[in-house]
Amino acid sequence: MKPINLFIALLIFNFAFAKANTDKPETTVTSTIQEVTVYLSGAQITRNASANVNTGTTTLIIENLSPFIDENSIQVSGLQNASILSINFGLDYLNKPKHPEKIEALKKERDALNLKISRINSEIDGLRTEEEVLNSNKKLGSDTVEIDVEKLKVMAEYYRNRLTEIRNALIDADLQKKTLQSEINDINKQFQEYNVSEETQKGLITMKINSSEVANLDLVISYVVSEAGWFPMYDLRANTVNAPLDLLYKSHIYQKTGVDWNDVNLVLSTGDPNIDNNKPDVDTKFLNFVNPHSYRNTTRATSAYKYKYNPNVKFVTGTVYDENGPLPGASVIIEGTNNGVQTDFDGRFSLEVSEGERLSFSYVGYKTQQIPVHASNINITLEEDNNALDEVVVTAQGLKREKKASGYAISEALTGKSSGVSGSAKNVVIRGYSSINGNNEPLYIVDGVPFDNSESNNLLYGNTSSSRSLGLDPNQIKDVKVLKGLAAATLYGSSGKNGVIVITTKSGTATGQYKVQAITTTRFEIANPYSIATDGDVTIIEIDKFVVPASYEYYAAPILNENVFLTAKINNWEQYNLLPGEANIYFEGSYSGKTYLDPLATTQDLTISLGVDPNVVVKREQLDNFKATSFLGNQKIVDNVFELTVKNNKSSAISIKLIDRIPKSQNKDIKVDEVNPGDAVYNKETGLLNWTLNIPTNSSLEKRLSYRLKYPKHKNINL
Repeated sequence: MKPINLFIALLIFNFAFAKANTDKPETTVTSTIQEVTVYLSGAQITRNASANVNTGTTTLIIENLSPFIDENSIQVSGLQNASILSINFGLDYLNKPKHPEKIEALKKERDALNLKISRINSEIDGLRTEEEVLNSNKKLGSDTVEIDVEKLKVMAEYYRNRLTEIRNALIDADLQKKTLQSEINDINKQFQEYNVSEETQKGLITMKINSSEVANLDLVISYVVSEAGWFPMYDLRANTVNAPLDLLYKSHIYQKTGVDWNDVNLVLSTGDPNIDNNKPDVDTKFLNFVNPHSYRNTTRATSAYKYKYNPNVKFVTGTVYDENGPLPGASVIIEGTNNGVQTDFDGRFSLEVSEGERLSFSYVGYKTQQIPVHASNINITLEEDNNALDEVVVTAQGLKREKKASGYAISEALTGKSSGVSGSAKNVVIRGYSSINGNNEPLYIVDGVPFDNSESNNLLYGNTSSSRSLGLDPNQIKDVKVLKGLAAATLYGSSGKNGVIVITTKSGTATGQYKVQAITTTRFEIANPYSIATDGDVTIIEIDKFVVPASYEYYAAPILNENVFLTAKINNWEQYNLLPGEANIYFEGSYSGKTYLDPLATTQDLTISLGVDPNVVVKREQLDNFKATSFLGNQKIVDNVFELTVKNNKSSAISIKLIDRIPKSQNKDIKVDEVNPGDAVYNKETGLLNWTLNIPTNSSLEKRLSYRLKYPKHKNINL
């Protein structure tokens, strides 16, 4: 051998030897799911795997995983002295997912039906081609050559018979296609019922591990997946109004991760996957008094984080409110689609939600809110958007837009620091409370100290003769919040009727905030292993059951609804770790419908509506013999007298809260006087009447109210 050839051979041998010692083969590792922590949205999967590693670098592949893994959430432990050089997540399109036998059988049946349709289509194409050939060759002979009559008869009969056969065959083929397509449609619907996904890939994790020695590693791999979650559901049973409430706390778990969970340890968490390593910043939590009597269950702006998507809800009804009541004409749209409705005159809406996971609520001049589809009944209160509209001034020539007036010192500071506040050298007014006559000064809360209307000058400008002199320096104001309507009334009662301005100075901290923050989570460890298939169907697991002491009360507002509702009030509800969710109501052994539990919407008592009780009847009638209409000059005078009757047909006595109202005038030309609320508790500011009645069994009570209206006779009013 020549020296040059020997040298080349040695090089090739050395290269091959080095490559054989550096290129380690990839090793596929079998893993099994040991534990699943299911969050309200998403889940954390924990897998165990055993792997042998050699000295140097070993590549491990963990396959047959979900394609919905968050790559940033992958964690590996059990490495001993080895270290991870890299972790990659990818999709394996060659490894097809395996479906349950019933699904595979349906897929084969559907494939067979599609094959039959393809063959029928082929036959149809052939028949139509033959029909075209026959139609293009109908003319026999030529203009100069005559054809024999007998031959003509034979040919005509052939054309007629064959064309008839072809057309009948086309009709039969079309009928067969329709029958087969109907069967395919039924199979597809069954797939939807089984929540069968058509993904054609699996996930896999590739790890490169470096070890200084040969070792057998017991690896623990965890990661977060989407397409899974759980939501709470409750059963509430009230056997009698004298017994405690039975509360069954259940979880509805679903998953479409592409991998079955077989005999796994389940943990349910009220939080979300912890894939963000940034520490949370927690604000100060302020405690304050609230109005304990609130029967409107509505969703406010904080709902985006506390309500989670419920895939079982397919139809939603509800009411949209603003701070003054139901809001007609508001838009309710399924986010990401063109499917939506507008609320009716009473603010109500109903909408099918077979697609999409969130609803968007909007109205001109109000902040748009997006709410997850979390229940079959969703009520929401929209908040005014003070930045949406300019100031509008009514003049003799029409409307003109003006800049907000700014005045001296604090009023100027407030105008600049908070939208919806206008100021002058004499007073500060919250938009919506300005009037021609009367005091419209808001209530001020400065670093937790209230200043009523009579003390506002001391607050704004300082007054050396007053012990409550403040004279705020605008430069010392750190934050200004404006509360109006329901928020102001709930926190500060009648003192906040003209709105509340909460001021935080740089040296103090204001109270009165009503933002809710949840920084804790609850874990429910399920005692027995569970198997949950990746078909999206709901698996129901009982979390706990409680016997809950409750005080029962009937509630009726016949001016709006002549149904009587039974409510149960629960004290110390925090101990039960409840989440917002729907509840099935059972009263006296019968199913009464659904309600919605929202423990995050209250800070004192949890009041639950147990539905309508048909054994308690309420009626509101206008008494014609007292009704009178007369005219005095240009004034129309109307006397109204109403009688409210409550009848108890139950076998036990009841306590009922009865609500009615006297209208309030918002126009100086409309007078409401000679008000007679009877023996009701009458709130002159709101016009609301309140009776708390104890009615024996098989008995009834009547209550009356009356008032007089005076207004121009050529005008109508919105009674």
